[in-house]
Amino acid sequence: MEHGENNITIVDENGNEQLCEVLFTFDSEQFNKSYVLYYPISAEDDEDEEMEIHASSFVPSEDNKDGELSPVETEEEWDVIEEMLSTFLDEEGDED
Repeated sequence: MEHGENNITIVDENGNEQLCEVLFTFDSEQFNKSYVLYYPISAEDDEDEEMEIHASSFVPSEDNKDGELSPVETEEEWDVIEEMLSTFLDEEGDED
């Protein structure tokens, strides 16, 4: 994972690089991991298509440089991520 301000470059399973915008990150003490939620920037242009939000886990390295992104593997982790996303979207909606 390469890290810009709020953008990350994700390499998909076909080896294609995709520039994504980071929605937010959070740490979970329960799983002792950090999570990043992001979406492909190209999706912003296509208003008909619902934005697909992706999530990955990562373990930050010692010097706080980026860790390797890993797939989210358990239902329990997805439950926590969906709860955080729901809270995040509720708060975003309140700002308007």
